[in-house]
Amino acid sequence: MFSRSSFLHLRLPFSYFLLPIFLFSLAISPNITTSTLGWTFLIIHFFLYPASNAFNSYFDKDKKSIGVLKNPPPVKKGLYYLAILFDAIAIVLGYLMINLTFAMMLLVYGLVSKAYSHPGIRLKKYAIMSWIITGVFQGIFTFLMCYVGINQFEIGNAMNDTVFAGGLLTTLMLWANYPMTQVYQHEEDAARGDRTLSIMLGIRGTFYFTGLMFALATVGFICYFNYFFTGHFSIAFVISIMPVVLFFLIWFRKVYQEESYADYKYVMWLNFISATCLNAYFIYFFLDRTHILDAFQ
Repeated sequence: MFSRSSFLHLRLPFSYFLLPIFLFSLAISPNITTSTLGWTFLIIHFFLYPASNAFNSYFDKDKKSIGVLKNPPPVKKGLYYLAILFDAIAIVLGYLMINLTFAMMLLVYGLVSKAYSHPGIRLKKYAIMSWIITGVFQGIFTFLMCYVGINQFEIGNAMNDTVFAGGLLTTLMLWANYPMTQVYQHEEDAARGDRTLSIMLGIRGTFYFTGLMFALATVGFICYFNYFFTGHFSIAFVISIMPVVLFFLIWFRKVYQEESYADYKYVMWLNFISATCLNAYFIYFFLDRTHILDAFQ
């Protein structure tokens, strides 16, 4: 029932691009155990995200490049059932290994991700609505879900200023990044009737919008680390994102001269560089906060 092409559409490597949300949540977690940390990571990155990717691929039936699949194979019916199976595994494991709250959050995330691409609702065809909902559910909602899972908390334990502000910043960062992930898919999205935010903005407008939103998110993170922690975390954050800014500016210069440079290859490089820089920063933030680095000094 499950062909090799179906497993390719799970796009497991794509979870790397969303890993900064988990690591940020981990870095401010007060009740970490190896068991809950491992299970939360496994459930979200190896079952929940891939299920969402597979479900989206099944209904989009992309013929051109999509995230981490340069040449996506044709979708088969088994892909639909594989997506449902992975969702079910995530929810069951979430309940058995963490708690009911975590399992319910996994369920809600799965339902929203299905509404994004299912033809009966297809949030993706509504530019502003899909941008808002994607940022909220892949941002603050996922951030809180990771926090609940890692710490084995109820949702009430996550309702404090440090956690909530961190979640809002992840949403702001995703609002900056989301249109950029669509910038090379205008033709295919339009053919399906999906009016994405990037189509609305145009190619150059997408770059201006992303640059502005990324600048706002950066200011937000600087204020966050200064207010809740110490100034050296703000400085380290700014240093860590410099490669992202440099690549973005070089790429934008190319696109400004020739829009064909707004292609799959450059989008994937931006995603990879951004995820790598943020992952490295949040690992450093976690190690420094928990004083693990002191053992090496």
